[in-house]
Amino acid sequence: MHFPRTSLRRTTTAMAMVCAFGIVGTPARAGDNPGYDRPGLGFTPAVLQAGEVTWEQGLPDWSHAGGASLYTADTSLRVGIGGPFELHLGSSYNRLSTPTTTAWGRGDSSIGLKFALPASGKLSWGLLGNVTFTDGARALRGDNRQYLLGAVFNWQATPRDSLGAYLETVRSGGRNDQLVALHAGRALDDSVGVYAEAAWQHSATDGSGSMAGAGLAWQATPRVQLDASFRHRLGGVADDWQAGLGVSVYFGRL
Repeated sequence: MHFPRTSLRRTTTAMAMVCAFGIVGTPARAGDNPGYDRPGLGFTPAVLQAGEVTWEQGLPDWSHAGGASLYTADTSLRVGIGGPFELHLGSSYNRLSTPTTTAWGRGDSSIGLKFALPASGKLSWGLLGNVTFTDGARALRGDNRQYLLGAVFNWQATPRDSLGAYLETVRSGGRNDQLVALHAGRALDDSVGVYAEAAWQHSATDGSGSMAGAGLAWQATPRVQLDASFRHRLGGVADDWQAGLGVSVYFGRL
């Protein structure tokens, strides 16, 4: 299967999605909250201040391909460590269902470091390096440790409209997988944003494929965001469908 966060999948392998709403428009925020990485894979090109913490949770995310489905309650903890750096810690709990078997268990854990400078005019960008370990449940863990390098670029065309690109490469087992995604987002008001995007991925073992989708995010309170998204295979090797619901909470300085 080609399931999707911090590889071509959040814990195994698949199509990624660029974060959209965290860098679109001017939603209601608490203090210096720079935005959220959800919905989808990718990350907002801004970091938390030293000592600040954000928790992002899938409720769950879902992928379907070849008659099999994966439900992923994906957890990401972001911690500001000072300057232009931010620490990422992640894991998940999963249910994998195929026509003949069903497996439950914890997914692989990951640790990453984000680098992002303050925006220069309308342009903002960031880099993320991430390592995913093979410590999940036996039926759900990856075959090899994965090393991810991602780069995101965002152009704030107007106060409510943005264009962005996400580039990613993952090295695992001596092979490299790539992903390129483009998105356009719009803030409908100060609390609701929507986006559409298209993405292309290449797996060294399975070949290439493409997907497109859309999503929205709602700033329920200045510290809590709810999100929903979906994407569908356009062609080649990719999941037939992906969808997700999630919540993100900005705790500020602990």
